[in-house]
Amino acid sequence: MSTAKRKVVVALSGGLDSSVATALLLEAGYDCQGAFMITSEQNRHVQAEAEQVAQRLGIELAVLDLREEFRQILDYFFNEYQRGRTPNPCIVCNRTVKFGRLWDFARGAGAQYLATGHYARIRSCNGHPGLFQAAHLPKDQSYVLSMIERDVLDHIRLPLGEYSKDQARAIATKLGLGTETKAESQEICFIPDDDYVAVLEQHHPELVREGPIVDATGKTLGTHEGIHRYTIGQRRGLRVAMGKPYYVTALDATRNTVVLGPKDEVMHRRLQATDVNWLIDRPDDAFRATVKIRYNDRGKPATVYPENDGMRVEFDEPNMAITPGQLAVFYVEQDALHRVAGAGWIAKAED
Repeated sequence: MSTAKRKVVVALSGGLDSSVATALLLEAGYDCQGAFMITSEQNRHVQAEAEQVAQRLGIELAVLDLREEFRQILDYFFNEYQRGRTPNPCIVCNRTVKFGRLWDFARGAGAQYLATGHYARIRSCNGHPGLFQAAHLPKDQSYVLSMIERDVLDHIRLPLGEYSKDQARAIATKLGLGTETKAESQEICFIPDDDYVAVLEQHHPELVREGPIVDATGKTLGTHEGIHRYTIGQRRGLRVAMGKPYYVTALDATRNTVVLGPKDEVMHRRLQATDVNWLIDRPDDAFRATVKIRYNDRGKPATVYPENDGMRVEFDEPNMAITPGQLAVFYVEQDALHRVAGAGWIAKAED
């Protein structure tokens, strides 16, 4: 079947990436329909921008009110902080909303594909789709896509996977999309002004609870006003003068305690992860991989040991700030490219 007969629903936000992704799909002959997601009252103001982009591109735009779905993500966000973990809402959103709820809408609209403006690549491997890093590594977003369900991969189109951000801006300029000068948002979409502390304290004032800041021996170094203000590896804003750099090494939600220590105490060789999402056939034996433990991590060589529904990772060298609540994503080399083999939620770091 030719692409002219293939319908694709594009997540259209009104920004640069989604507008260029749509333009590239139209150029390739796809039948495109846009979908704008209302995620919160804060993002409703950009609906008009998405409508303008859809009008310029000459496509229909559906508006989906997904505030209820995002309230569930907000609950996850709060609950993780209450447990002393650092959440990653974008990953949960991609699995449950963008490539979950939005894919359900696309199928209901008669579409064979769902597309977004993410910078990553889907490639066929022995007749099966695989998720790969983007061609332009500084913008690669395969990390945040690693928890989407494997059976959805064959229905995803990621047109920007072969492009850099500068190339995307050049395309927007050439086509007169009006999005080429838009600043890139680094914020969590449901957190106004990226002030997550203010949102947390507004919805859960019980989090604002004074507690001790201690070292590994239990010696009191100071006090804090809520463990939700801290994350593993944090060095700035500790309000404790030690004469040398100290880092957050642990958060104890049960005791409402922040633990600090020198750099060597935040370095670990191993981690345990749970709820692993495999994007390849689950290996029976240990395998070598490059493992990323946060979005902006370049990744480090390690051995991955599958264990029931979890995994154990042993890095070749100590890794800094392995953070419970974040994702460990493991990449394997295939055809000189890095393919996402799977990912799991970090439960704990070990020496």
